[in-house]
Amino acid sequence: MKFTFPILTLCLGGAQRMLAELTNGLVARGHDVTILMPRAGVVEYDIKAKLIRTKHNHHIMESDYPKSDFIISNYYLVVPSAQEASQNGKGIHVRLSLCYEPTFLKDNHVSFPSYHATRHVLVISKWQQQIIYLNHGIKGHIVPIGISSEFKNLHLRHPNSLIRISAIVRGAKGTWSWHRDQPYLLSQLEMIKNRFPHVQINLFSPPAEFANYPTLQSLKYNSRYRILNPKNDQEMCRCYNETDIFVMSSTYDAGSLPGLEAMRCGAALVTTYAGGNMDYCRHEQNCLMSYRYQNRLAHDIIRLINDPSLRQRLAREGEKEAQKWTWERSVTAFETAIQQILESHKI
Repeated sequence: MKFTFPILTLCLGGAQRMLAELTNGLVARGHDVTILMPRAGVVEYDIKAKLIRTKHNHHIMESDYPKSDFIISNYYLVVPSAQEASQNGKGIHVRLSLCYEPTFLKDNHVSFPSYHATRHVLVISKWQQQIIYLNHGIKGHIVPIGISSEFKNLHLRHPNSLIRISAIVRGAKGTWSWHRDQPYLLSQLEMIKNRFPHVQINLFSPPAEFANYPTLQSLKYNSRYRILNPKNDQEMCRCYNETDIFVMSSTYDAGSLPGLEAMRCGAALVTTYAGGNMDYCRHEQNCLMSYRYQNRLAHDIIRLINDPSLRQRLAREGEKEAQKWTWERSVTAFETAIQQILESHKI
C-alpha cells in the first residue's frame, strides 16, 4: 500500500519515535511510505521512508500531498490539510493520535474539533481509546507502543553495589511540559538524597535539549546528581542498565515509553499514574504506582531502597512484561487496523 505521513518534526521524543518506527516497519514490509515534512522540521531518527520537504518552513499545505492510498495524520495542526487532501481524492484520511491534545495543550478550541475530521482514528492505549470515545463517539483502533531490540538487560547489576536511582529530565518550554511534573520529580529525588546520601541519582537528558536549556545545564553543577546525555539507543540502554530504580512523574501520557524501556533493561519502576502506562503497569506486581494526589513517589522509592527482594521481584516481572512490547507487534496492529478501515470502505 501507499502511505503519506504528514509530520512536523522527528526530534527525540516518544511520539516521534513511534512515527519513525512505524514508517520504518512499513517500509521493511514492502509498503510505499512517504514522509511529508516542512523545511524547518528536524529529523533525529534514522528513517527509511522517502522524505519530501514542503516549500514552507513550518506548515504542510494540501497542495504538498502526493496521491496515496492512505494519509496518516497525527498532531492536530496537520489534520486540516490531511483532510482537505483526502477530500480531493489523495487518499483515505486516518488520524494516528499519539496524544489527546485538547486536555493538556493550549488552543483546545482548535484541537478538540480536529477529532471530528475523520471517523478513522488510531490510538496507542486503552486509556486514550476511552477518552476519545467518551468525548467524540469514535472508538479508535489500538496500535500499541513498542521497544527497540537495542534495549535489553545487560546483567550489570550487583546485589551489594551502590543503589542507583535514575530519571529523565527534559527542557520545559512554555506550557508544553506541565504534564511531566518535573518540579515534583526533582523535589522527591532531593528528599531521597537527603535521607540516603549514599545513593547515586542519575538524570538523563537528550543532548540537544541539554545544550539549549540553561535550567537543565544548571543541574550539572549540583553535586547531588550525575548528569548523562545519551545520544542513541545503545547509550540509553547502558544508562537504564546502570539503574536499579527508574522513576517517572508524568501525570498525563498516552503511552509512556521510558518506563517500558527501563523495565526491559531490568530496572524496577516507580511511577505516577499517567493514564497510558496502565497498559503495562500493575501496582505491586511489576512496579510501584501512585496517583499524583497521594504524593507518594519518594515513599515508594524508599520502599525499594529498603527492600531489595521486592525491588528485584518487581524488576523481574517488569522485564517479563516489557518483552511483549515490540515494534513488530505495533506494525502488525497498524496493518490490521488499516485493513479493517479499507474493508469498511468497500461496504
